[in-house]
Amino acid sequence: MSEVQEFENQPVAANKLEPARHFAAAYAGEHVAGTEFVIGALFVSLGVSTYDIFVGLLIGNLFAVLTWAWICAPIAVRTRLTLYSYLEKVAGPGIVKIYSVINGVLFVIIAGAMITVSASAVRIPFDIPPQVSWYPNSASFVLVAVCVGAVIGYVAINGFKKVAQFAAVCAPWMILMFFIGGVAALPILISSTTAVSGIHSFSDFITVGDTFIWQEKDNGLGVWHVAAFAWVCNLPMHGAMSDMTILRFARRSSYGYLSSLGMFIGHYMAWICAGIMGAAAALLLKTSITQLDAGEVAYQALGWAGIIAVVIAGWTTSNPTIYRAGLAFQSLNPKWCRVKVTAVVGVFTTIIACFPFVFSQMLDFLGIMGLAISPIGAILVAEHWLLPKFGMTQYWNQYRGGHINGPALGAWIGSLAFAFFLNQIAGVHLFFLLLPTWIAATVTYMVAAAFAGAKVAYPEQQAAERAAYDKRIREEEAFFSQDAAIVKAARAGTRRSSLVSLAKFVAISSLIACCGLAVWVYVAGTAALPEFKEWLMVPTVLYFISGTYWFTRKESLESEEAEALTTHAGQVRHRVQESRG
Repeated sequence: MSEVQEFENQPVAANKLEPARHFAAAYAGEHVAGTEFVIGALFVSLGVSTYDIFVGLLIGNLFAVLTWAWICAPIAVRTRLTLYSYLEKVAGPGIVKIYSVINGVLFVIIAGAMITVSASAVRIPFDIPPQVSWYPNSASFVLVAVCVGAVIGYVAINGFKKVAQFAAVCAPWMILMFFIGGVAALPILISSTTAVSGIHSFSDFITVGDTFIWQEKDNGLGVWHVAAFAWVCNLPMHGAMSDMTILRFARRSSYGYLSSLGMFIGHYMAWICAGIMGAAAALLLKTSITQLDAGEVAYQALGWAGIIAVVIAGWTTSNPTIYRAGLAFQSLNPKWCRVKVTAVVGVFTTIIACFPFVFSQMLDFLGIMGLAISPIGAILVAEHWLLPKFGMTQYWNQYRGGHINGPALGAWIGSLAFAFFLNQIAGVHLFFLLLPTWIAATVTYMVAAAFAGAKVAYPEQQAAERAAYDKRIREEEAFFSQDAAIVKAARAGTRRSSLVSLAKFVAISSLIACCGLAVWVYVAGTAALPEFKEWLMVPTVLYFISGTYWFTRKESLESEEAEALTTHAGQVRHRVQESRG
C-alpha cells in the first residue's frame, strides 16, 4: 500500500483541508460508540439518580464542547500541526518522545476496548459466552476479536479522510439505533413499574428511571460527579489537545463546535438510552446489569440490528483512536512510515482487545488517562496564549535549540504529584482533579519559563515564524476563494445524478421506517418486541445498501467534477498568460 499523505511533520496544505460535514460525521460517529453501551450501563450500576444523570451530563458535556471549541480547535487551525509536531516546537523532542509513548499506549488500550465491544456483539450468533472477566475464556472470542481488529486497522491505515467517510455512512443509522433502542425498551420497564401506566409526562419518566434504571444509592456520588466525568472522559482529546491531530484539517476553528454532535447525541442521548436498554435487558434475563456485555444489551433491545449497531459503534471509535495512536508512535521517529506504524499499532491493539479488562474499570481508566496527560494541554495553552500576553517569547525553547524544555517537564511532573497529593492525602475524588492539576501546571510553567529564558527575544526567528504563517494564510485564502465556486459547481453536477438522488431517498426513507417501528413497539407494548426486532433488519439492510452508495458516489462525483473544473480553470489561466506573452 502506498503512503497516504497526512502531513505528520508539517502544516496541512490548503487543498487538503476538509469540509465541515467530515468533522460532523467524525465526531458523531466516534462518540456514538461502543463505549456508550458500557458507560451507560456503568452509570446504572453506579447508583446516581435520574436527576443527577440528566443535569450532570448536560453540564459536563457543555464544558467538553467549549473546551474543544475555545481551546483545542483554535490552536489546531492556527498551527495546522499534529499535537506531536506542535509539542516538539514547545517542549523539545525529548519530551515529545516521553509523551508520545504514554499517549500512544493509552489510545491503544481505548481502541482495544472498542474492538472488544464490537466482538462482544459478534459472539452472540456463535453462542460464545459473555466476556466479563479481564481475560478471554473462549478461543472463538479471540478469533472474532482478531477479525474485527483487522477490519478496523485497515480503515485507520488509510488516513483521516477514510475514517471520516466511514463514519459519515454509519453515524446517522447508529445514532438512531441508540434512540429507538431506548424507546423500544421502555415498555419493559413501564410494565414492571406499578407507580405508572405509561410515560405521559417527564415526571412519569423520572419515576420509571428512579425505580428501575438510575436507582440512587447512599455512596456520596451526585450530579457534580456525573458532570465532572462527562467533561474529563474525553479530556485527552480536547483539554490535552490530542484532537489537534484531527482539527488541523478543519477550514475554520468554529468546527470545534461540531463536537456537540458527539457530546449531546453520543454522551447525552446515547448514555441515557444505553442505561434504559441495560436495565431492560437485566430485567428480561433476570440478572445483574454488571453481568451483561454491550452485545447482549443491544441484542435484547434491537435484535440483529443491535448486533450490527454494537459492531459498527466499536469500529467508528476504534478507527480514529488507532489513527491517533499511529501518529503518536510515528512521531518518535519522523522517518518511520505512518502506514507501517499504524499497522503495527493495529496488531497490538487487537491483542489487547482479546483481554477485556478495561470494561470493569472504564470510568476510572478514562479519568486517570485524562489526568495523566492534561498538564501537557495546560502547557500548550500557556505557550500559545499566555506567554505573549506576559511579554515572553512563544517557542523560546525551540529558538534556543533546547532538547528538553525543563520548565515544561517540571510542570508536568509537579502538577501530577500535586494531583496525587490531593487524591491520596486530601481525599479529592479522581473526577475533580482536573482543574487544580491544570492550574498547577499553568502557574508552574509560566513562572519557571520566565526564569529559564522565555523573556529573551529572538527577533530573526520570530520574524521567520510570522512570515511562514502569513504565507500559509494567503495560500489558504486564495484556495478558499477559488474552491468555493468549484465546490458549488461540483455539487450542482452531483445533484443531476438520478441514481444518487434515488439512493438518498431510499436511505432517508429507511431511517424514517426505523423510527416508525420504534413508535409502533412503544404503543403496542412488550408483546410486540420480538416482531419489532425481526422487522428492524429490513430498513437496516436497505439503509446500508443505499446509504453507502449515496455517500460514496456523491463524494466521488463531487471529487471528479471538482478536479475537472480545477483542470479547466488552470488551462484557461495558462492560455490567458500565453496570449499576454
